[in-house]
Amino acid sequence: MTAGDWRSRAGTVFAPEKRPATGSRGMVVTNHPLASAAGAEMLAEGGNAVDAGVAALFALTVVEPMMVGLLGGGMAHLRLPDGTHRVLDGLSTVPAAGRPDMYRPVSQDWPAALETVGRENAVGARAVAVPGNLLAWCEALRAHGTLPLADVMAPAIRLAARGFRVTPYLAECVAEAAPDLARDPAIAAVLLPGGAPIAAGERLLIPGQAETLATIAREGPGALHGGAVGAAVAADIARRGGLLGEADLRDARLVARAPVRGTYRGVEVVGPPPPASGGVHVIQMLNILEGFDLRALGYGTPETCHLIAEALKIAFADRAAATADPDFVSVPVDRLLSKAYAAERRALIDRGRARAWSAGVPAAGESPNTTHLTVADAAGGILCATHTINSLFGARFLVPEVGLIPNNYMALFDPRPGHALSIAPGKRITTSQAPLIALRDGRPIVALGLPGGLRIFGSAMQALIALLDHGMRLQEAVEAPRIWTQGQALEVEAGLSPDTRTALQAMGHEVVALPHVAGGMCAVGFGADGLLEGTACWRADGTAIGLGGGLARGGVRFWPDAARRG
Repeated sequence: MTAGDWRSRAGTVFAPEKRPATGSRGMVVTNHPLASAAGAEMLAEGGNAVDAGVAALFALTVVEPMMVGLLGGGMAHLRLPDGTHRVLDGLSTVPAAGRPDMYRPVSQDWPAALETVGRENAVGARAVAVPGNLLAWCEALRAHGTLPLADVMAPAIRLAARGFRVTPYLAECVAEAAPDLARDPAIAAVLLPGGAPIAAGERLLIPGQAETLATIAREGPGALHGGAVGAAVAADIARRGGLLGEADLRDARLVARAPVRGTYRGVEVVGPPPPASGGVHVIQMLNILEGFDLRALGYGTPETCHLIAEALKIAFADRAAATADPDFVSVPVDRLLSKAYAAERRALIDRGRARAWSAGVPAAGESPNTTHLTVADAAGGILCATHTINSLFGARFLVPEVGLIPNNYMALFDPRPGHALSIAPGKRITTSQAPLIALRDGRPIVALGLPGGLRIFGSAMQALIALLDHGMRLQEAVEAPRIWTQGQALEVEAGLSPDTRTALQAMGHEVVALPHVAGGMCAVGFGADGLLEGTACWRADGTAIGLGGGLARGGVRFWPDAARRG
């Protein structure tokens, strides 16, 4: 099945809210229309997928200030035109001054143990880890882009200088975080004008941001990692009692990693390796589910949802025990990816009853507020990237001198010493990010990803199942109702039928109906005819922009006056 097959399939599983975009020369899908436009501008200039993707990421730092920024981290999955894959790990790390017992957990029981006294690991300067986003974006552009950094950053600088209109989605995010934002005068001045959350339709402009972006456009990533911008950030965080210092920023390093690979019903699935858990555990769950005929069981049925829920619980049990920074923990990647291990776990699933799961590998929290983009060009280049400042508005304060919001990535570490996710200087966070590319016979058929913290990789897996087992169109697959659990309650989106929810309860699942599970998925489908299809879902401001047409045919020119008179 190809993306072209999805476009032409008769009938629908359900009616999606958004429509896809198509293009022959390139496709940009992000969770904000202005960021998608920034990427499309690069494609129109003759740039490739990396140029477009990096331009969109810089634009997202302006128009999605609650989700992503220069002081965050993430992973970029690249597929180059020659067919090679490369993962750029720009995940955040513990500052050099970090220590395993630097916080006091409110409980010794997981997952409540992630919460600390005074919320020090989540809000404020002590929550800030060493950022890596800028290093990843600039390296992707340097190694694989075609346009200068200044050109790629121009749309973001323009947006930061003039401001932009707040969407209802952003306004809701501000209102949700308002109590914490009000504690910092600098961020409150821009997001809570007059003491009230900024309203949809109002213009948002963060002072100092345009100047900071312009400095980086001139000086490159060194402006933050060793330069004046980094010095300003470190000084502000030190005044607030945080650990991040100039040396941490100067010494931050990007890591290029080989992806992990697996197969599902003859389709190759390629994703990020540890310390990202998304690639490993998506493949693990698909291996387990491959032994069941999900197509025959049907989409959204109790039987299918039960099997997906059990696979999720198995994956999360193994994730908690063994998936972390491979420089600090020996992650059993080969076993987690093996079909034999999947068969062992599959054999223990009760088809009619929910059960509790413990890890099947030796033992050695995350925020839903992230952003994702998927970009493709006509030459076969793909950038599938998930980046974040972790929680909504990160550490929830603004460094006023540079107009940047720091991350709160320290909230992802286990504040209890002696565990796989415990704090150690230089340790990278473990993330559920899952920028995935699926291929058949070596040719991409879909690239997708989404924000959503712990709910990311389960949602990405369900989109692949919707495509490969249930024959959905790509737009349907990104919008299809989702479920999620890590072993406690089973979260079920309202789009699944009441009958299914009742049946799952009868199987022993503690069903909790929610408006949405995880965030806005951004996907690109690749048709056999070369046409690209871009889709974004209703859970965010996602927008797909495709580039068609092209330059004039050679030899075409205006008619000369003499010829017209003739």
